[in-house]
Amino acid sequence: MMAMADNEEMAPRKAAIVGVVGRTNAGKSTLVNRMVGEKVTIVSPVEQTTRNTIRGIVEDPRGQLVLLDTPGLHKAVGPLGKLLNGMARASSAGTDILLVVFDAAHEPQLEDEGWMRRVAKEQPGKCVFALNKCDRLPFYETMFKDLWNEVLGAKCLVPGAEQKSMDVHESNAPSTKHQAPIWVKACGVKPGGCDALLDALYGLAEPGPALFPDDIVTDYPRKLAIADVVREKLIQHLHDEVPHEVGVLVEDIDERKGSWNVAVTIYVNRPSQKGIVIGQRGCNLRAVRMSACPELSDMFGVKVNVELWVKVEPNWMKNNRLLAEMGYLGAEL
Repeated sequence: MMAMADNEEMAPRKAAIVGVVGRTNAGKSTLVNRMVGEKVTIVSPVEQTTRNTIRGIVEDPRGQLVLLDTPGLHKAVGPLGKLLNGMARASSAGTDILLVVFDAAHEPQLEDEGWMRRVAKEQPGKCVFALNKCDRLPFYETMFKDLWNEVLGAKCLVPGAEQKSMDVHESNAPSTKHQAPIWVKACGVKPGGCDALLDALYGLAEPGPALFPDDIVTDYPRKLAIADVVREKLIQHLHDEVPHEVGVLVEDIDERKGSWNVAVTIYVNRPSQKGIVIGQRGCNLRAVRMSACPELSDMFGVKVNVELWVKVEPNWMKNNRLLAEMGYLGAEL
């Protein structure tokens, strides 16, 4: 018996690229951070917090999952809004698994139905529907599942087969070309709140080699990561005053022994917005710097000093050069 045990092969490690999509504020970034185990993407209650597709890497004895956290789909306003929506839609293509996150603490919205219709039409081979924020009441699980059935109507995902919703425990069953989405409850703010979600994703992943070294949690460019942290702090301090019209660009990182000096430009559209961002006697910039520096120092393992400058650039969101430098154009998904 011992000899048989010694000769048993270990389960092969798996790998998968997971496109994380859903409407804005569904909690995608929080779920990604929880699954990765570290903060790789900014979190805020303000719409359009995530503006770039960020790779978060989950390393587990079962294998490796590469999570593409994307901008939330929303009603597009202006060229940047349309660009972000395009990035969100593009992320659902070319991935191994599509993870659609729904904020089930609220009734289904038009964008939620839009993602369901996209899934029903395109029939991705492997798809997970995550009902997020399951720790809250009321929890609209039934309403989301009823909406999915309405979207499907009389049409089945597999022609001639009976449509059914799969439970997470069925995730290890052999996959069909157009199998139904797996429904999973999740909570990104509590330890263990993503265990069932990870089980579902690993259940769908195929055996294969790791796509990234096992000692990193993201391959997100350093300048973009710093810019995201600064923008998160701006959002926290400015609330709803001008966050949608604020752009952050890391101009330079001066790497000295034991410390970095980072020059950051904050772009606004109008002179009046510049005063709001700076604050009375610079109080807002000071608060942003004081909250960003410790977090960045912890993130990169060196002391990080941030210098913030505010520049008025009318219609910066239509400036392709700035958009490219901020990572919004030509991003690889």
